[in-house]
Amino acid sequence: MTARILIIAGSDSGGGAGIQADIKTVTMLGGHAMTAITAITAQNTLGVQAVHPVPTSIVLAQIDSVVSDIGVDAVKIGMIGSAETANAVADRLTVFAGEHGGEDHRLAKSIPIIFDPVMIASSGSVLAAPDTIGAFARLMRVATLVTPNLPELAALGGEAAVRALGPAVLIKGGHGEGEQITDRLVTDAGDTRWTNPRIETRHAHGTGCTLASGIATGLAQGMPLDAAIERAIAFVRAALAQPPGLGAGHGPMGHALGVSPFDQLKDRKCPA
Repeated sequence: MTARILIIAGSDSGGGAGIQADIKTVTMLGGHAMTAITAITAQNTLGVQAVHPVPTSIVLAQIDSVVSDIGVDAVKIGMIGSAETANAVADRLTVFAGEHGGEDHRLAKSIPIIFDPVMIASSGSVLAAPDTIGAFARLMRVATLVTPNLPELAALGGEAAVRALGPAVLIKGGHGEGEQITDRLVTDAGDTRWTNPRIETRHAHGTGCTLASGIATGLAQGMPLDAAIERAIAFVRAALAQPPGLGAGHGPMGHALGVSPFDQLKDRKCPA
């Protein structure tokens, strides 16, 4: 059965990050993407012009609808529209795990939850108010893995503070200096590091969303955490190397990796 990934995040009208990047990533990696949209943004490669949080009741209704019928193998959480929504999502995921753990087509107790604590867009626009960031602790307590970049980790109180809440932590090194980028996974078993040459490009919008969704997809497909992270990093790097070259600012990556998959199948016969 195709792995089912529920994405709880905001919409990026420019298509480079958020729900749009998440869906592209999950699809390219062989999963089925479902969504609970938390906020609608008006944004492009130059910045975020407007943000409209989706009412918490509608966010929960989207989650309930997906879980009750299609089922979920992994959850990826990105932009959260408000502190109320952050707390409500944490409550709902906890309830589902407790009530429906182990049942087919329901949220299992062991379901992986990847939380990407989105605070600031690559353009510098703020995407989370202070009270929303304050509510992130609830989401971190239910998460399997938290994926902050270096500024986000500092805003969350540092590595020890996040680990004290329970989840494993993947510290993304893209905001560090130097020609090499090191991403570091911190778990109870110790540290694992991935070091790769930095890809210099202005078309890097959506890297964090893509990485977290890639990891969620791998875990939903039964991959071990380190293998899911390694594949997700490789996908991000491949997408960075094939940007479509759109926009005048922080442009989107090339999630399709410079190919048209349908065109590659056009010579095959369609089923009757």
